[in-house]
Amino acid sequence: MTGSAEDDYIGAGGHPTHTHDFHQFLHVPLGRIVVRAEGVDRALSPSVGLWLPAHLPHSARFDPDALVISETFDTARHPLPYEGATVVHVGEALRRRLLARTRGAGPDDAALFAELTTGPEDRLPLPEPTSRAARAVADGLLLHPDDPRTAEEWARGLYTSSTSLRRAFRAETGIAFSEWRTRLRLNRSLEFLTDGHLVATVAARVGFTSTNGYILAFRKHFGRTPGAYIREWAEGPAA
Repeated sequence: MTGSAEDDYIGAGGHPTHTHDFHQFLHVPLGRIVVRAEGVDRALSPSVGLWLPAHLPHSARFDPDALVISETFDTARHPLPYEGATVVHVGEALRRRLLARTRGAGPDDAALFAELTTGPEDRLPLPEPTSRAARAVADGLLLHPDDPRTAEEWARGLYTSSTSLRRAFRAETGIAFSEWRTRLRLNRSLEFLTDGHLVATVAARVGFTSTNGYILAFRKHFGRTPGAYIREWAEGPAA
């Protein structure tokens, strides 16, 4: 269920800490908002949406020009597979469907819920770091997966050491920073591929310096090339 376009426009300010008795998915087609939940700030933008499970305390800060879409789902009819606040990457096709819902078109509640809670079935596990510096890096890469900064460059900007930053990623996510970034980029690339972008374009958009490097990483993690993945995805509905 989604509110009207007029109801979804939020001016400068935000909401104090509160809870809902329903599951909520937030998307920001225009502008930017920051949602705080579980002690972590998450910046939402046209490409980054957020699930907020029922009864989870959260607050929000809005840019003056932010347009916010709030999709709400009954807890009994739509059991959410997430226990905490969970980021969802919003590709072009999904963004169009979310906007269509504000006009009374687009997918029904059940279809949208399924899409928002599954995504590409091959998505790689990507635990979220929790400490201040590592969370800031993760948020930055979620918004801009093509950001070329190294761990050392990120650390300098956050007034910490690269050793501390790398240790935080390893301790809080179970994987090294470089692997975490690679998984993020590959996960984002799935959405661009299914939106119809060329492999070379996708490689550049998610931060790989060469198309061959992207194809090799894709094959290592997913067991086939991006081209083969696109063909499988296209044939899926018919099968």
